[in-house]
Amino acid sequence: MQDQGTGFEENPDAGEKAVLSRVLQFGYNCERNYLSGYKEVLVSETKESIQVKAYLKPTCGWSNGVRAVLRKYSLPYEDIDILSNPVAYMEMVKKSHQRLSPCVEINGVMLADVSGEEVESYLLQEGLVERVESSDNTPTNQGCPSH
Repeated sequence: MQDQGTGFEENPDAGEKAVLSRVLQFGYNCERNYLSGYKEVLVSETKESIQVKAYLKPTCGWSNGVRAVLRKYSLPYEDIDILSNPVAYMEMVKKSHQRLSPCVEINGVMLADVSGEEVESYLLQEGLVERVESSDNTPTNQGCPSH
């Protein structure tokens, strides 16, 4: 790809510069709507690069809250059932250094014993997503009735 006035050259090792180049070019081509297009492309590229492994229980309220947040932001994730898979449970314990769930690993960072609200806060704080409203009424900070 040639540099077309963005100020950045195509470089496979450039990482963020390559993404920024594509975003600015998109904005340039969109004329007066470039700001909304700019934001959309940047978020889209970020979502594609997020790697999420969620160590969850099938019917746990806390786990369902984590799932609701990941759905809300349309983030692809690996839903790992720690009740039916003891090897997965031990992997979670080893990575998180504790035994409570849910645990969510985002781009190699383990969030241990978290609620959906805590996962959402982390995603927003790290700039991995932008806040959106959701019509899903699943509680994101509530345990199971038996807890």
